[in-house]
Amino acid sequence: MTGKNNAGKAIDILQAAVPYELGIPTPTSTVGGMLYPMYVRGQTYLKLRQGKEAAAEFQKILDHRTVVVNFITGALAHLQLGRAYAMAGDNSKARAAYQDFFGLWKDADTDVPILKQAKTEYAKLQ
Repeated sequence: MTGKNNAGKAIDILQAAVPYELGIPTPTSTVGGMLYPMYVRGQTYLKLRQGKEAAAEFQKILDHRTVVVNFITGALAHLQLGRAYAMAGDNSKARAAYQDFFGLWKDADTDVPILKQAKTEYAKLQ
């Protein structure tokens, strides 16, 4: 395999970023970007159908809101956490994560594709 679509290899490569993920770069105009490896690792675990591991990565982002500030991974971590919990079979926590996501996006255009998809996924949890 050439390395494309190799989620297991991606997890291995992303581990190198762990010691640096909570560092704050200079200049700080990129605040939040350093948590991106956690987000990508979480998505990779979702691709591997490892909901529990994915949830742990997205929860790390939510646990460090003062680092992520308003970077997009902060908002999307709620949605991805909901997906991870649903995959892991914890519908109660999944619903709560989706609701947190919807709370953040309450004023968004209802035609935003990711919001429409999230609402469809959430309806299946009911």
